[in-house]
Amino acid sequence: MTTTPARPTSRARTTSPLPAPPRPDAPARSGYARLPQLAGRAFLPVAFLARLPFSMLTIGTLLLVSSTTGSVALGGLASASTALGTALGGPTQGALADRVGQRGVLLVAVPVATLAVLGLVLAASAPGATAAVLAAAAVTGASAPQVGPLARVRWLRLAADEPRTVEAAMSYESTADEVSFVLGPALVGILASAGSPQVAVLVAAGGIAVFGTAFALHPTARATGVRLPATTSPDTGAGAGTTSAPTGAVGTLALVRREAVVLVGMLAMGLLFGGTQAALTALTRDAGVPGSAGLVYAVMGVGSAVTALSVVALPRRWGARSRWITFAAGLVAGTLSLVLAAASGSLTAVVVAVAATGLFVGPVMVTVFTVAGERAPAGRTASAMTLVASANVVGVAIGASGGGALADGISTTAAFVLPVVAAVLLVATGVSLTSRPQGERRAGDDERERVV
Repeated sequence: MTTTPARPTSRARTTSPLPAPPRPDAPARSGYARLPQLAGRAFLPVAFLARLPFSMLTIGTLLLVSSTTGSVALGGLASASTALGTALGGPTQGALADRVGQRGVLLVAVPVATLAVLGLVLAASAPGATAAVLAAAAVTGASAPQVGPLARVRWLRLAADEPRTVEAAMSYESTADEVSFVLGPALVGILASAGSPQVAVLVAAGGIAVFGTAFALHPTARATGVRLPATTSPDTGAGAGTTSAPTGAVGTLALVRREAVVLVGMLAMGLLFGGTQAALTALTRDAGVPGSAGLVYAVMGVGSAVTALSVVALPRRWGARSRWITFAAGLVAGTLSLVLAAASGSLTAVVVAVAATGLFVGPVMVTVFTVAGERAPAGRTASAMTLVASANVVGVAIGASGGGALADGISTTAAFVLPVVAAVLLVATGVSLTSRPQGERRAGDDERERVV
Protein backbone atom coordinates (compact mmCIF):
# COMPACT_ATOMS: atom_id res chain seq x y z
CA MET A 1 0.00 0.00 0.00
CA THR A 2 1.30 3.47 -0.80
CA THR A 3 0.86 6.50 1.39
CA THR A 4 1.43 10.19 1.15
CA PRO A 5 5.19 10.81 1.19
CA ALA A 6 6.65 12.65 4.13
CA ARG A 7 10.03 14.33 4.50
CA PRO A 8 11.73 12.56 7.38
CA THR A 9 14.65 15.00 7.44
CA SER A 10 12.28 17.95 7.70
CA ARG A 11 10.38 16.30 10.55
CA ALA A 12 13.62 15.59 12.39
CA ARG A 13 14.59 19.26 12.38
CA THR A 14 11.33 20.56 13.76
CA THR A 15 10.97 21.77 17.34
CA SER A 16 7.66 19.94 17.69
CA PRO A 17 7.43 17.63 20.73
CA LEU A 18 6.35 14.77 18.47
CA PRO A 19 7.84 11.30 19.10
CA ALA A 20 10.80 9.80 17.30
CA PRO A 21 10.44 8.87 13.64
CA PRO A 22 8.46 5.67 12.96
CA ARG A 23 10.10 2.31 12.38
CA PRO A 24 9.63 0.82 8.92
CA ASP A 25 9.62 -2.71 10.34
CA ALA A 26 6.81 -2.15 12.87
CA PRO A 27 4.77 -5.37 13.06
CA ALA A 28 1.09 -5.34 12.12
CA ARG A 29 -0.05 -6.21 15.64
CA SER A 30 1.58 -3.03 16.97
CA GLY A 31 -0.23 -0.76 14.50
CA TYR A 32 -2.81 0.55 16.94
CA ALA A 33 -0.26 0.80 19.74
CA ARG A 34 1.90 3.00 17.52
CA LEU A 35 -0.79 5.65 17.12
CA PRO A 36 -0.45 7.30 20.56
CA GLN A 37 3.32 6.92 20.29
CA LEU A 38 3.35 8.92 17.09
CA ALA A 39 0.78 11.59 17.93
CA GLY A 40 0.76 11.70 21.73
CA ARG A 41 -1.87 10.27 24.05
CA ALA A 42 -4.01 13.41 24.08
CA PHE A 43 -4.51 13.48 20.32
CA LEU A 44 -6.90 10.53 20.13
CA PRO A 45 -9.54 11.90 22.55
CA VAL A 46 -9.11 15.48 21.30
CA ALA A 47 -9.60 14.53 17.65
CA PHE A 48 -12.57 12.34 18.51
CA LEU A 49 -14.37 14.97 20.57
CA ALA A 50 -13.64 17.62 17.96
CA ARG A 51 -15.51 15.67 15.25
CA LEU A 52 -18.49 14.81 17.46
CA PRO A 53 -20.34 18.16 16.97
CA PHE A 54 -20.53 17.70 13.19
CA SER A 55 -22.19 14.31 13.61
CA MET A 56 -24.71 16.03 15.88
CA LEU A 57 -25.41 18.87 13.46
CA THR A 58 -26.41 16.69 10.51
CA ILE A 59 -29.43 15.09 12.13
CA GLY A 60 -29.78 17.90 14.71
CA THR A 61 -30.53 20.38 11.93
CA LEU A 62 -33.02 17.95 10.40
CA LEU A 63 -34.86 17.55 13.71
CA LEU A 64 -34.65 21.24 14.60
CA VAL A 65 -36.24 22.47 11.39
CA SER A 66 -38.70 19.58 11.13
CA SER A 67 -39.96 20.21 14.66
CA THR A 68 -40.37 23.96 14.20
CA THR A 69 -42.05 23.77 10.77
CA GLY A 70 -43.75 20.38 10.85
CA SER A 71 -42.22 19.48 7.48
CA VAL A 72 -39.70 16.67 7.08
CA ALA A 73 -39.07 17.89 3.53
CA LEU A 74 -37.99 21.35 4.75
CA GLY A 75 -35.90 19.73 7.46
CA GLY A 76 -34.21 17.68 4.77
CA LEU A 77 -33.53 20.84 2.75
CA ALA A 78 -31.93 22.50 5.77
CA SER A 79 -29.77 19.44 6.38
CA ALA A 80 -28.92 19.46 2.68
CA SER A 81 -27.91 23.12 2.89
CA THR A 82 -25.50 22.25 5.70
CA ALA A 83 -24.04 19.46 3.60
CA LEU A 84 -23.72 21.59 0.47
CA GLY A 85 -22.00 24.29 2.49
CA THR A 86 -19.51 21.67 3.63
CA ALA A 87 -19.05 20.54 0.03
CA LEU A 88 -17.81 24.02 -0.83
CA GLY A 89 -16.08 24.96 2.39
CA GLY A 90 -14.43 21.60 3.06
CA PRO A 91 -12.16 21.50 -0.01
CA THR A 92 -11.38 25.19 0.54
CA GLN A 93 -10.17 24.41 4.04
CA GLY A 94 -8.13 21.51 2.69
CA ALA A 95 -6.50 23.58 -0.05
CA LEU A 96 -5.60 26.32 2.42
CA ALA A 97 -4.25 23.75 4.89
CA ASP A 98 -1.98 22.35 2.18
CA ARG A 99 -0.60 25.83 1.56
CA VAL A 100 -0.40 27.47 5.01
CA GLY A 101 -0.83 24.60 7.47
CA GLN A 102 -3.84 23.34 9.39
CA ARG A 103 -3.58 25.44 12.53
CA GLY A 104 -4.33 28.86 11.04
CA VAL A 105 -7.18 27.52 8.93
CA LEU A 106 -8.83 25.83 11.91
CA LEU A 107 -8.45 28.84 14.21
CA VAL A 108 -10.52 30.84 11.73
CA ALA A 109 -13.06 28.11 10.97
CA VAL A 110 -13.90 27.30 14.61
CA PRO A 111 -15.30 30.70 15.71
CA VAL A 112 -17.12 31.21 12.41
CA ALA A 113 -18.79 27.82 12.72
CA THR A 114 -19.77 28.45 16.34
CA LEU A 115 -21.47 31.73 15.47
CA ALA A 116 -23.16 30.18 12.43
CA VAL A 117 -24.76 27.45 14.57
CA LEU A 118 -26.08 30.06 16.96
CA GLY A 119 -27.52 31.92 13.98
CA LEU A 120 -29.20 28.73 12.80
CA VAL A 121 -30.97 28.29 16.12
CA LEU A 122 -32.21 31.88 16.07
CA ALA A 123 -33.39 31.66 12.46
CA ALA A 124 -35.23 28.39 13.08
CA SER A 125 -37.20 29.98 15.91
CA ALA A 126 -38.42 32.84 13.72
CA PRO A 127 -41.67 32.11 11.84
CA GLY A 128 -41.44 32.22 8.06
CA ALA A 129 -37.66 32.63 8.03
CA THR A 130 -37.03 29.80 5.59
CA ALA A 131 -34.37 31.66 3.60
CA ALA A 132 -32.50 32.65 6.77
CA VAL A 133 -32.59 29.06 8.03
CA LEU A 134 -31.15 27.71 4.79
CA ALA A 135 -28.49 30.42 4.67
CA ALA A 136 -27.41 29.82 8.27
CA ALA A 137 -27.29 26.09 7.63
CA ALA A 138 -25.09 26.61 4.58
CA VAL A 139 -22.65 28.83 6.48
CA THR A 140 -22.54 26.29 9.29
CA GLY A 141 -21.57 23.55 6.87
CA ALA A 142 -19.00 25.68 5.04
CA SER A 143 -17.19 26.69 8.23
CA ALA A 144 -17.45 23.40 10.14
CA PRO A 145 -13.87 22.28 10.98
CA GLN A 146 -12.83 19.36 8.78
CA VAL A 147 -11.51 17.31 11.69
CA GLY A 148 -11.82 13.81 10.18
CA PRO A 149 -10.04 14.52 6.88
CA LEU A 150 -7.37 16.69 8.49
CA ALA A 151 -6.70 14.09 11.19
CA ARG A 152 -6.13 11.53 8.43
CA VAL A 153 -3.63 13.87 6.81
CA ARG A 154 -1.73 14.10 10.09
CA TRP A 155 -1.53 10.32 10.33
CA LEU A 156 -0.36 10.01 6.72
CA ARG A 157 2.49 12.42 7.44
CA LEU A 158 3.44 11.00 10.84
CA ALA A 159 3.41 7.33 9.77
CA ALA A 160 4.50 7.73 6.16
CA ASP A 161 7.22 5.08 6.51
CA GLU A 162 4.97 2.46 8.19
CA PRO A 163 2.35 1.06 5.80
CA ARG A 164 0.78 -1.11 8.48
CA THR A 165 0.54 1.81 10.87
CA VAL A 166 -1.10 3.93 8.17
CA GLU A 167 -3.61 1.14 7.61
CA ALA A 168 -4.29 1.00 11.35
CA ALA A 169 -4.68 4.78 11.46
CA MET A 170 -7.19 4.74 8.59
CA SER A 171 -9.13 1.95 10.32
CA TYR A 172 -9.08 3.86 13.59
CA GLU A 173 -10.24 7.07 11.90
CA SER A 174 -13.15 5.33 10.22
CA THR A 175 -14.03 3.78 13.56
CA ALA A 176 -13.82 7.17 15.25
CA ASP A 177 -16.11 8.56 12.56
CA GLU A 178 -18.58 5.75 13.07
CA VAL A 179 -18.51 5.99 16.86
CA SER A 180 -19.06 9.72 16.60
CA PHE A 181 -22.02 9.02 14.33
CA VAL A 182 -23.31 6.65 16.99
CA LEU A 183 -22.85 9.03 19.90
CA GLY A 184 -23.72 12.20 17.98
CA PRO A 185 -27.22 11.19 16.85
CA ALA A 186 -27.77 9.36 20.16
CA LEU A 187 -26.85 12.50 22.08
CA VAL A 188 -29.15 14.54 19.85
CA GLY A 189 -31.93 12.06 20.50
CA ILE A 190 -31.40 12.20 24.27
CA LEU A 191 -31.20 16.00 24.37
CA ALA A 192 -34.15 16.41 22.00
CA SER A 193 -36.28 14.01 24.05
CA ALA A 194 -35.27 15.45 27.41
CA GLY A 195 -35.21 19.08 26.31
CA SER A 196 -35.55 20.17 22.69
CA PRO A 197 -33.69 20.04 19.36
CA GLN A 198 -32.51 23.59 20.09
CA VAL A 199 -30.65 22.35 23.16
CA ALA A 200 -28.97 19.61 21.13
CA VAL A 201 -27.77 22.05 18.48
CA LEU A 202 -26.47 24.49 21.10
CA VAL A 203 -24.47 21.70 22.74
CA ALA A 204 -22.94 21.03 19.33
CA ALA A 205 -21.94 24.69 19.06
CA GLY A 206 -20.17 24.49 22.41
CA GLY A 207 -18.33 21.37 21.29
CA ILE A 208 -17.08 23.09 18.16
CA ALA A 209 -15.75 26.02 20.18
CA VAL A 210 -13.95 23.96 22.83
CA PHE A 211 -12.73 20.83 21.10
CA GLY A 212 -12.25 22.37 17.67
CA THR A 213 -9.82 24.85 19.21
CA ALA A 214 -8.00 22.04 21.06
CA PHE A 215 -7.60 20.12 17.78
CA ALA A 216 -6.22 23.20 16.06
CA LEU A 217 -3.65 23.81 18.79
CA HIS A 218 -2.46 20.21 19.16
CA PRO A 219 1.25 19.75 18.28
CA THR A 220 0.44 17.28 15.50
CA ALA A 221 -0.69 20.24 13.41
CA ARG A 222 3.00 21.08 12.97
CA ALA A 223 3.52 17.86 11.04
CA THR A 224 1.34 19.31 8.28
CA GLY A 225 2.88 22.75 8.15
CA VAL A 226 4.26 24.52 5.10
CA ARG A 227 6.40 22.15 3.06
CA LEU A 228 9.92 22.64 1.76
CA PRO A 229 10.06 23.22 -2.02
CA ALA A 230 9.37 19.87 -3.67
CA THR A 231 12.30 20.16 -6.07
CA THR A 232 14.85 20.60 -3.29
CA SER A 233 16.21 17.93 -1.02
CA PRO A 234 17.64 18.96 2.37
CA ASP A 235 20.24 16.21 1.97
CA THR A 236 21.42 16.59 -1.60
CA GLY A 237 20.49 20.18 -2.30
CA ALA A 238 18.35 19.59 -5.38
CA GLY A 239 16.77 17.10 -7.62
CA ALA A 240 15.62 14.57 -5.01
CA GLY A 241 12.05 15.76 -4.78
CA THR A 242 9.09 15.59 -7.10
CA THR A 243 7.49 18.40 -9.03
CA SER A 244 4.80 20.03 -6.90
CA ALA A 245 1.23 19.19 -7.81
CA PRO A 246 -0.58 22.06 -9.54
CA THR A 247 -2.80 24.26 -7.42
CA GLY A 248 -5.74 26.55 -8.12
CA ALA A 249 -8.52 25.65 -10.54
CA VAL A 250 -6.20 23.56 -12.72
CA GLY A 251 -4.95 21.61 -9.73
CA THR A 252 -8.47 21.06 -8.42
CA LEU A 253 -9.67 19.69 -11.75
CA ALA A 254 -6.63 17.41 -11.95
CA LEU A 255 -7.29 16.19 -8.42
CA VAL A 256 -10.96 15.53 -9.21
CA ARG A 257 -9.98 13.47 -12.25
CA ARG A 258 -7.44 11.52 -10.22
CA GLU A 259 -9.92 10.77 -7.43
CA ALA A 260 -13.00 10.44 -9.66
CA VAL A 261 -13.91 6.86 -8.75
CA VAL A 262 -13.35 7.53 -5.05
CA LEU A 263 -15.50 10.66 -5.21
CA VAL A 264 -18.41 8.81 -6.82
CA GLY A 265 -18.08 6.04 -4.25
CA MET A 266 -18.13 8.48 -1.35
CA LEU A 267 -21.06 10.31 -2.94
CA ALA A 268 -22.93 7.01 -2.90
CA MET A 269 -22.06 6.51 0.78
CA GLY A 270 -23.45 9.93 1.59
CA LEU A 271 -26.58 9.18 -0.40
CA LEU A 272 -27.04 6.07 1.72
CA PHE A 273 -26.50 8.00 4.95
CA GLY A 274 -28.78 10.93 4.08
CA GLY A 275 -31.53 8.75 2.65
CA THR A 276 -31.49 6.52 5.71
CA GLN A 277 -31.62 9.50 8.07
CA ALA A 278 -34.60 11.04 6.30
CA ALA A 279 -36.45 7.73 6.01
CA LEU A 280 -35.91 6.95 9.70
CA THR A 281 -37.06 10.46 10.65
CA ALA A 282 -40.30 9.86 8.75
CA LEU A 283 -40.69 6.35 10.18
CA THR A 284 -40.30 7.43 13.81
CA ARG A 285 -42.65 10.35 13.16
CA ASP A 286 -45.29 7.94 11.85
CA ALA A 287 -44.70 5.71 14.87
CA GLY A 288 -45.33 8.61 17.23
CA VAL A 289 -41.76 8.80 18.58
CA PRO A 290 -40.13 11.51 16.41
CA GLY A 291 -37.37 12.26 18.91
CA SER A 292 -35.98 8.73 18.63
CA ALA A 293 -34.80 9.03 15.00
CA GLY A 294 -31.26 9.80 16.13
CA LEU A 295 -31.20 6.82 18.46
CA VAL A 296 -32.39 4.43 15.76
CA TYR A 297 -29.92 5.77 13.21
CA ALA A 298 -27.11 5.47 15.75
CA VAL A 299 -27.58 1.69 15.75
CA MET A 300 -25.99 1.61 12.29
CA GLY A 301 -22.70 2.81 13.70
CA VAL A 302 -22.36 0.10 16.35
CA GLY A 303 -21.52 -2.75 14.02
CA SER A 304 -19.74 -0.38 11.66
CA ALA A 305 -17.28 0.68 14.34
CA VAL A 306 -16.40 -2.92 15.20
CA THR A 307 -15.92 -4.07 11.63
CA ALA A 308 -13.90 -0.96 10.73
CA LEU A 309 -11.36 -1.82 13.42
CA SER A 310 -11.08 -5.36 12.09
CA VAL A 311 -10.02 -4.23 8.60
CA VAL A 312 -6.36 -3.96 9.65
CA ALA A 313 -6.38 -7.71 10.37
CA LEU A 314 -7.49 -8.61 6.84
CA PRO A 315 -4.79 -10.18 4.64
CA ARG A 316 -2.98 -7.57 2.58
CA ARG A 317 -3.24 -9.74 -0.52
CA TRP A 318 -6.99 -9.03 -0.44
CA GLY A 319 -6.84 -5.88 -2.52
CA ALA A 320 -8.84 -2.68 -2.21
CA ARG A 321 -11.00 -3.39 -5.26
CA SER A 322 -12.12 -6.79 -3.98
CA ARG A 323 -12.80 -5.41 -0.50
CA TRP A 324 -14.76 -2.52 -1.95
CA ILE A 325 -17.00 -4.77 -4.07
CA THR A 326 -17.53 -7.37 -1.35
CA PHE A 327 -18.54 -4.98 1.40
CA ALA A 328 -20.61 -2.83 -0.94
CA ALA A 329 -22.53 -5.96 -1.95
CA GLY A 330 -23.18 -6.48 1.75
CA LEU A 331 -24.66 -2.99 1.87
CA VAL A 332 -27.03 -3.90 -0.95
CA ALA A 333 -28.28 -6.87 1.05
CA GLY A 334 -28.57 -4.79 4.21
CA THR A 335 -30.53 -1.95 2.61
CA LEU A 336 -32.89 -4.40 0.90
CA SER A 337 -33.64 -5.91 4.30
CA LEU A 338 -34.30 -2.38 5.56
CA VAL A 339 -36.94 -1.84 2.87
CA LEU A 340 -38.66 -5.09 3.81
CA ALA A 341 -38.55 -4.20 7.51
CA ALA A 342 -40.06 -0.76 6.85
CA ALA A 343 -42.82 -2.32 4.75
CA SER A 344 -43.67 -4.66 7.62
CA GLY A 345 -44.36 -1.70 9.90
CA SER A 346 -42.27 -3.16 12.72
CA LEU A 347 -39.89 -0.68 14.33
CA THR A 348 -38.00 -3.56 15.93
CA ALA A 349 -37.40 -5.15 12.53
CA VAL A 350 -36.15 -1.81 11.23
CA VAL A 351 -33.66 -1.51 14.09
CA VAL A 352 -32.33 -5.02 13.35
CA ALA A 353 -32.00 -4.20 9.64
CA VAL A 354 -30.21 -0.94 10.41
CA ALA A 355 -27.74 -2.81 12.61
CA ALA A 356 -27.11 -5.43 9.90
CA THR A 357 -26.50 -2.73 7.30
CA GLY A 358 -24.01 -1.02 9.58
CA LEU A 359 -21.76 -4.09 9.63
CA PHE A 360 -20.65 -3.27 6.09
CA VAL A 361 -20.38 0.51 6.40
CA GLY A 362 -17.10 0.64 8.33
CA PRO A 363 -15.04 -1.59 6.00
CA VAL A 364 -16.27 0.34 2.97
CA MET A 365 -15.33 3.67 4.54
CA VAL A 366 -11.86 2.40 5.50
CA THR A 367 -11.29 1.13 1.97
CA VAL A 368 -12.48 4.32 0.29
CA PHE A 369 -10.33 6.62 2.42
CA THR A 370 -7.31 4.34 2.04
CA VAL A 371 -7.66 4.43 -1.74
CA ALA A 372 -8.07 8.20 -1.61
CA GLY A 373 -4.81 8.56 0.30
CA GLU A 374 -2.99 6.31 -2.15
CA ARG A 375 -4.20 8.29 -5.15
CA ALA A 376 -3.54 11.76 -3.71
CA PRO A 377 -0.61 13.51 -5.43
CA ALA A 378 2.29 14.73 -3.34
CA GLY A 379 1.49 17.95 -1.53
CA ARG A 380 -2.28 17.71 -2.04
CA THR A 381 -3.26 15.24 0.67
CA ALA A 382 -5.43 17.64 2.68
CA SER A 383 -7.13 18.81 -0.50
CA ALA A 384 -7.83 15.20 -1.52
CA MET A 385 -9.16 14.12 1.88
CA THR A 386 -11.45 17.12 2.30
CA LEU A 387 -12.66 16.74 -1.28
CA VAL A 388 -13.57 13.10 -0.65
CA ALA A 389 -15.27 13.99 2.63
CA SER A 390 -17.19 16.72 0.82
CA ALA A 391 -18.42 14.20 -1.74
CA ASN A 392 -19.89 12.34 1.21
CA VAL A 393 -21.79 15.36 2.47
CA VAL A 394 -23.07 16.15 -1.03
CA GLY A 395 -24.46 12.64 -1.06
CA VAL A 396 -25.98 13.26 2.36
CA ALA A 397 -27.58 16.42 1.00
CA ILE A 398 -29.11 14.59 -1.95
CA GLY A 399 -30.17 11.69 0.23
CA ALA A 400 -31.70 13.85 2.97
CA SER A 401 -33.67 16.06 0.59
CA GLY A 402 -34.64 13.20 -1.72
CA GLY A 403 -35.60 10.93 1.13
CA GLY A 404 -37.69 13.65 2.75
CA ALA A 405 -39.47 14.35 -0.52
CA LEU A 406 -40.19 10.65 -1.07
CA ALA A 407 -41.49 10.27 2.47
CA ASP A 408 -43.81 13.28 2.22
CA GLY A 409 -44.82 12.76 -1.41
CA ILE A 410 -45.17 8.98 -1.69
CA SER A 411 -44.62 6.94 1.46
CA THR A 412 -42.12 6.23 4.19
CA THR A 413 -41.32 2.84 2.66
CA ALA A 414 -40.50 4.53 -0.67
CA ALA A 415 -37.90 6.66 1.12
CA PHE A 416 -36.05 3.50 2.16
CA VAL A 417 -35.51 2.59 -1.51
CA LEU A 418 -33.00 5.42 -1.85
CA PRO A 419 -30.32 3.69 0.28
CA VAL A 420 -30.66 0.60 -1.93
CA VAL A 421 -29.92 2.71 -5.01
CA ALA A 422 -26.89 4.16 -3.21
CA ALA A 423 -25.55 0.71 -2.33
CA VAL A 424 -25.90 -0.49 -5.94
CA LEU A 425 -24.01 2.61 -7.13
CA LEU A 426 -21.28 1.81 -4.62
CA VAL A 427 -20.88 -1.68 -6.07
CA ALA A 428 -20.64 -0.22 -9.56
CA THR A 429 -17.87 2.19 -8.55
CA GLY A 430 -15.97 -0.66 -6.91
CA VAL A 431 -16.12 -2.65 -10.13
CA SER A 432 -14.68 0.31 -12.06
CA LEU A 433 -11.81 0.82 -9.61
CA THR A 434 -8.30 0.39 -11.02
CA SER A 435 -5.16 -0.30 -9.03
CA ARG A 436 -3.85 3.25 -9.42
CA PRO A 437 -4.88 6.36 -11.32
CA GLN A 438 -3.34 7.26 -14.64
CA GLY A 439 -0.36 9.57 -14.46
CA GLU A 440 3.09 9.76 -12.97
CA ARG A 441 4.02 7.89 -9.83
CA ARG A 442 4.20 9.81 -6.60
CA ALA A 443 7.42 10.63 -4.85
CA GLY A 444 8.61 7.80 -2.61
CA ASP A 445 6.46 5.09 -4.21
CA ASP A 446 9.44 2.99 -5.25
CA GLU A 447 11.14 3.29 -1.86
CA ARG A 448 7.99 2.45 0.05
CA GLU A 449 7.20 -0.53 -2.14
CA ARG A 450 10.66 -1.90 -1.36
CA VAL A 451 9.89 -1.48 2.34
CA VAL A 452 6.54 -3.27 1.95
